[in-house]
Amino acid sequence: MEDVTEPIFVIPLWADLLAVALGGIQGALFASGFRGQRRLDFLGVALIGIMIGMGGGLIRDLLLNTTPVTLQTNWYLLTATGASLFGMLLAGMFERLSKLIIGLDALVIGLFGAFGTSKALALGLPLVPAVFVGVCAAAGGGVLRDVLMGLPVAIMHVGSLYAVAAGGGAFVLAVSQTLGLDAVWAAVIGVAVTTVIRVLAVVFDISLPEQRALYRRKVAVETSAIPIIRPPAP
Repeated sequence: MEDVTEPIFVIPLWADLLAVALGGIQGALFASGFRGQRRLDFLGVALIGIMIGMGGGLIRDLLLNTTPVTLQTNWYLLTATGASLFGMLLAGMFERLSKLIIGLDALVIGLFGAFGTSKALALGLPLVPAVFVGVCAAAGGGVLRDVLMGLPVAIMHVGSLYAVAAGGGAFVLAVSQTLGLDAVWAAVIGVAVTTVIRVLAVVFDISLPEQRALYRRKVAVETSAIPIIRPPAP
């Protein structure tokens, strides 16, 4: 009889495919922003949709040293590709629904973050590493997209609390589950927290301080006590 050395964690297929589909639509909307010589064809849009829809799950499973579930069935690739092409065809309509897109973007971040954190906790990781895995899963698709397109990695630059929102939701999920809350309800709360933080950050244009601003502030404080020596008037 084979010994089971790892806890079994199964993300509902419908929930995972929902996150992948929303990621595919996001990829199509991202691709629709390219103009001129940088515009993309169907294949380019599909690849971006696959990166965003499946990238987070791939990075999550690689960090956890488990078999990538997104490669164990046909549905993930088909869903990501179909959703991205669907989003490409209806990009004009989606762009007019800017508020809906903000909400979908926040929801995708929350879903991938919650799935990553929950799976990490189920496999026995401590709270802090589990939150880290959740953040990597939430941001992984966007990072792979930017690398594939040769663009600056968005998460590394001043923005609207992308990773912070994912980290906040993942932390609340991990704490709730550690305190004994059912995993499903903990995931729901984690997704809600991430969504709210992300939406508020976008609506009110909130971001972390820019590194350069912090450096200038430090220099100003350190030099405020230095006397200024002026040459005598002629």
